[in-house]
Amino acid sequence: MPRKGRNSLSEKVYRSLLRDLSAGAMSPSERLAEERLADIYGVSRTPVREALARLLADGLLERHADGLYPYRPRLDQLADLFELRMILEGRGIQRVIAGNATHDQLAVRRELDLWRARSERTPDPGPDLVVADEQFHATLLAAAGNASLVEALATVQARVRPVRALDVPAADRIAAMTTEHIRIAEHLLAGDLDTALVGLLAHITSSRDHVLARARQALALTRLGQAVRD
Repeated sequence: MPRKGRNSLSEKVYRSLLRDLSAGAMSPSERLAEERLADIYGVSRTPVREALARLLADGLLERHADGLYPYRPRLDQLADLFELRMILEGRGIQRVIAGNATHDQLAVRRELDLWRARSERTPDPGPDLVVADEQFHATLLAAAGNASLVEALATVQARVRPVRALDVPAADRIAAMTTEHIRIAEHLLAGDLDTALVGLLAHITSSRDHVLARARQALALTRLGQAVRD
């Protein structure tokens, strides 16, 4: 029984840390010290240590010489992560095209209805929109029936999320994303899988280009600030 309680506490700390890391609440330059985190979450160091070990294994932390730090992808890593997204998400539709799976039409229909409702009033930028976007892509992949692909996508999304959290997209870009989601879902439901696949890959490519541009801009500003201080 005590072991179960400890594991539950470790899970709670893991989820709290995952939430805070994903929201960008912790700076990439901030060392994640067990004692300080234990104070923040009101627990002992043991569940913190266990949670940190899981996050490190998830690829959401980086080990430096003096300890663990939040993971932030480099520009080349960002491009690689988006390439992996294309492979994972595209594979879901390809499984259906090849006759190895059928789409869960109800799940796709629910997402289509949600994004049609959002199209009537452009959603505000922020964490809720990022979550909704990730949910759309995860749902479409899950609808193809391979849970392992969905798990892999969740890890990729978590690694990109801190960079996306820095972005404040304009209303026209949010509207374009909403329209693209609707069209992809409509093509899937209509059985026009080749068009859906082309649209999905173009959609992810557009997102990649924007995120990379935003990351380059942030890097340039950081370097400018360092030059001024020097």
